[in-house]
Amino acid sequence: MRHLPIELLHTFVAIADTRTLSRAADQIGRTQAAVSMQVKKLEALLCQPLLNRTGRGVTLTLHGERLLGHARIILRHHDAAIADISGAGLSGTLRFGCPDDYATAFLPHILRSFAGRHPQVFVEVCCAPTPRLMERFAQHALDLALVSAADGDRRSPVIRREPLVWVGNNHDHAWEHEPLQLALSDPDTLDHRAGCELLDAVGRPYRVAYSSGGMSGLLAVVRSGQAIAVLTQSAVPTDLRILTTEEDLPRLPSVGLTVKYDLARPPALVTEFAEHLRRIVPSL
Repeated sequence: MRHLPIELLHTFVAIADTRTLSRAADQIGRTQAAVSMQVKKLEALLCQPLLNRTGRGVTLTLHGERLLGHARIILRHHDAAIADISGAGLSGTLRFGCPDDYATAFLPHILRSFAGRHPQVFVEVCCAPTPRLMERFAQHALDLALVSAADGDRRSPVIRREPLVWVGNNHDHAWEHEPLQLALSDPDTLDHRAGCELLDAVGRPYRVAYSSGGMSGLLAVVRSGQAIAVLTQSAVPTDLRILTTEEDLPRLPSVGLTVKYDLARPPALVTEFAEHLRRIVPSL
């Protein structure tokens, strides 16, 4: 009788989430060679190929996609059983804040993997630009948040750095307009300030033609070809184009992702979620 070892399924799900063997290895604390060997064992056990190797990472085969659904269910029930019988599982409600661009890039992986470890925890998510999240902290309306910090800001430990990039669509060449038409987030956000300050510094005329506090509004404008936007690189959809200095645009800085708490001594549930963010976000 064949069995699916839990450790092989953990590795396979990590690969599916990160789409590279190296990031999966970092996430689960193994070497890339060990991860590759585990994939071979799983493929031999199931007598089916599970991954396609590409120059940019890996994709799942049809059999891999089918296994992924089963693996998530098995691991969720496995972790829930351990938490229930051992009494080690956490429970309760957590109020978590996250900017839209990070939510788009990271939130599905964050929530899915945390739910597997702590199925009795309910996470309330608030998506808003970092300045709006800070306002909610002032009202004690959040327990913790993943927020942006300017490159070089030393006040909080940075768990990941994200380049800011100019983004346009592939057809309308909006970056050639004079004055340049911009679609930006709130005026006090790092991306808005960086875009305007750098264009001022190089003397390129521009106009903030569209403004939106949410990603969906900014992406809609960029897809329409009416303007370009400033986004974090991980949040750029595949149907849009990252613009470079070749389009006569200045190079944008990076921002740091940090974890902010409401309380100086957060409860165990908040601390565990923060540690989860520190483990998983750098490898996504």
